[in-house]
Amino acid sequence: MTKTYPSRRSAEQWQALVDQWQRSGQSAKQFCKEQGLGYASFCQWRRRLTQADEPASNSSPVESSFIDLASIGPSQASGWRIVLSLGNGVELTLNQS
Repeated sequence: MTKTYPSRRSAEQWQALVDQWQRSGQSAKQFCKEQGLGYASFCQWRRRLTQADEPASNSSPVESSFIDLASIGPSQASGWRIVLSLGNGVELTLNQS
């Protein structure tokens, strides 16, 4: 019995999968499971494609997370304040009064 391997995907096909994953709102593991993709291969291609889009730097890519500020909702206080520490002493502060 011969073992069959999945067909190889082109960089364009992997880019389409990465784009589809980003729109899905799923974790990478869940997306790969539902699509029948190898998680390690997906992560390797995601990293490769992300690095190709960025200017050359010595830093490694960081997976970003988003906070839906509309979901915070009203509170007893008059507003909210969010401080993001970006490293090297740089902070981004968001306020709603």
